[in-house]
Amino acid sequence: MTEQQYRIEHDTMGEVKVPVDALWRAQTQRAVENFPISGRGLEDQQIRALGLLKAACAQVNKDLGKLDAEKADAIIAAAKEIADGKHNDQFPIDVFQTGSGTSSNMNTNEVIASIAKANGVEVHPNDDVNMGQSSNDTFPTATHVAATEAAVQDLIPGLEVLQKSLAAKADEWHEVVKSGRTHLMDATPVTLGQEFSGYARQIELGIQRVQGTVERLGELAIGGTAVGTGINTPAEFGGKVTEELKKLTGVDALSEAANHFEAQANRDALVEFSGAMRSVAVSFYKIANDIRLMGSGPLAGFGEIHLPDLQPGSSIMPGKVNPVLCETATQVSAQIIGNDAAIAFGGTQGQFELNVFIPMMARNVLESSRLLANTARQFATKLVDGIEPDVERMRGLAESSPSIVTPLNSAIGYENAAKVAKHAIKEGITIRQAVIDLGFVDGEKLTEEELDKRLDVLSMANTDRN
Repeated sequence: MTEQQYRIEHDTMGEVKVPVDALWRAQTQRAVENFPISGRGLEDQQIRALGLLKAACAQVNKDLGKLDAEKADAIIAAAKEIADGKHNDQFPIDVFQTGSGTSSNMNTNEVIASIAKANGVEVHPNDDVNMGQSSNDTFPTATHVAATEAAVQDLIPGLEVLQKSLAAKADEWHEVVKSGRTHLMDATPVTLGQEFSGYARQIELGIQRVQGTVERLGELAIGGTAVGTGINTPAEFGGKVTEELKKLTGVDALSEAANHFEAQANRDALVEFSGAMRSVAVSFYKIANDIRLMGSGPLAGFGEIHLPDLQPGSSIMPGKVNPVLCETATQVSAQIIGNDAAIAFGGTQGQFELNVFIPMMARNVLESSRLLANTARQFATKLVDGIEPDVERMRGLAESSPSIVTPLNSAIGYENAAKVAKHAIKEGITIRQAVIDLGFVDGEKLTEEELDKRLDVLSMANTDRN
């Protein structure tokens, strides 16, 4: 940087050159220079949560008489600008930084101090903005605020859109019969509605799993300061800040940590939340892959359903259309499963009083939540809602499947039924014709009327039970 491009800031280690127009100061600049690692910073949700937290802390310090009103109000105004996303470009530090998030906490403090100064109020990043706080309780708190807000206000509603879409199709296609499949081989008939009811239930259970983590995810470390003892802060600080955060976010699930030592030394709730998302991702992969297979074709695949045409599928093959949202969902599922592996390992890295993998864990958790919520909505509205079944083809495949011989077991025996299936396949005829050809319609054990009744593919699906 030339002299015209930088200004001199200082911290306890000395002078630092900082870009002249930057709102950050010395400690942030040191971190920028120390960690040119991935080119990826904090998630926007976390920056928002840091802003909300600083506003809440300033309000409580003002209410407790620890911070004069002018400074507090200036901090609150600046912090809310950050929470509103107005200064996201002022958070340049890489996610792979000090494992406590100290660099990003100081980044927040410095930006707030610079905004306040520009508005005519001098505040100190440590003494005023960070009053009653430590990076060791603020960064975990911001992480859990962001994750809880994401779960309650974005992820769960997004999954509910998908669940309702799948459930609606289950009702619509309740009597659309098709061949069941196990091991990717023909099995006894089901209905398309039954399959989609299974998908809807998978997502319903996934929502329940995510909801089950929210209470613990919402426990906040604020008030524990450096090691959980609450040194340098009033005893009531954590509880009051938590109440202020509930007002600012509208998330009632937030609460002061039941034990501040647990809340700072461990990130078990993040691991649990990520695990719930991983379970949903596993379900989502299965659903998307089934739908992709059913829609494969148009001539050489299953061809049981028609997926909406969303975009041209090939730069060389005219007219080709691909199952792009199925592929999106399966890729997202893989990313979430990978994120979870890193989060689980990160959860092991809590030596004594502090976990030191928090920035990576936070980014992965928030990315997983965002990816899953966005994909669920798109998959529901742009794919599931527009699926059209090929009713005749599905019924034809079901009726020609050798597995429909199964209801004949009790009439002619398992071994004879197997002979029927093999004969039908060998001769290229229907199961009904094979039964007649092999002489099993004798008028006693099995009549033609009874044969037709047993070979009705819709009745095999037991739709009255499901």
